Amino acid sequence: MNPESSPFSPGQPVPIEFFSGREEEVERLRSMVKASLKGRFKIGFVTGERGIGKSSLASFIKHLAEREEAVAGCHIFLGGVQELPEAVRKTFDRLLKESVEKPWYDKVRNFFGDHVRKVGLFSVSVELELSPKEAQVAADGFVPSLRKLIADLGEDRKAVLLILDDINGLATSPAFANWLKSVVDDIATSEKPFPVCVLVVGLEERRQELIERQPSLARVFQLIDIAPWSEQETRDFYRSSFTSASAKVSDENLSMLVRFTGGLPVLAHEIGDAVWRASDTPEISGKEVWTGIVNAADIVGRKLLKPQVFEAIRSERYRSILRKMAEEPFSLKFRRSELAQRLSAEEQEVLGNFLLRMRKLGALIPEGRGAYRFPNRLHALYFWMETQRSRHDDKA
Repeated sequence: MNPESSPFSPGQPVPIEFFSGREEEVERLRSMVKASLKGRFKIGFVTGERGIGKSSLASFIKHLAEREEAVAGCHIFLGGVQELPEAVRKTFDRLLKESVEKPWYDKVRNFFGDHVRKVGLFSVSVELELSPKEAQVAADGFVPSLRKLIADLGEDRKAVLLILDDINGLATSPAFANWLKSVVDDIATSEKPFPVCVLVVGLEERRQELIERQPSLARVFQLIDIAPWSEQETRDFYRSSFTSASAKVSDENLSMLVRFTGGLPVLAHEIGDAVWRASDTPEISGKEVWTGIVNAADIVGRKLLKPQVFEAIRSERYRSILRKMAEEPFSLKFRRSELAQRLSAEEQEVLGNFLLRMRKLGALIPEGRGAYRFPNRLHALYFWMETQRSRHDDKA
């Protein structure tokens, strides 16, 4: 079928109309936003393993806040940013950009004054221009500046939602960690309301890195830990997505899709899109579902795992070990002794080097004496999918 009509969006935050599940997490986050409308500052950390849908959830909350409440939402992606002043500049820059087509744009534009310049072809976009020194001043005066901006917005918007996403480069920055704590302290010691909700989005490792640099952050964040989809949520996602594009998948084939997805939205979109591309008609067959899953194994490995991991498992001996290591579907843990019993003498000779290399690549994590686990479901599912694909190729 036409790839352009696919209802799936691999590699991108889920479109609002296809957002699925997460009722409990949505309600928790909405309550934080509603509290900010009453002048109570809230700061949360949205976490979960890779591919779980953190950014999509945050984007959905922003959409709801803007549609249902008098909130100005702003989703800031900070990938590649390592310095605090640039993070603050990008935050204010995003606030400016996301207000361009809103009724309150002139108020935001006037707030930033001469620091706004037109950019792009035909000057159709705007950018906040701050020198490094000015950006540092903006970071130091973040709370009063944001409070004044909200006051200037008046009745148009009564609160601000800031989503700080993709913080990998900032999580190891003491300046950023201390700044977050100082923002919280500044607000807490003020007698004035502060109608702002801040959501930091990242892996649990990033939260721990921030806490290592500023231990007080451990009690500052409200933690929203996103669990994998349930089987029913996964089934509902596939059914509604295919139905929205007037396609049909049998219950049996839906079960196969659910089994390989393992509750990870990122895999649901990759697998769903691969099945869509493998199908000739809206009546999707079991053969087309399997072809899509096999194709998705390559896509997942190349796009979502470190390239060096993908290349490492191309070794025939290593792939042979992987086929036996990943025999149990979606098993996150295994013991070396149990694995060794399933290996040939030749494979046992390279097992130590294989495990060491996988550890260095971050594809395996030691867990107790002689025990290992995959760092997340994405790795475990990929290796299992690779196993199934290899078996499929052997039978062909």
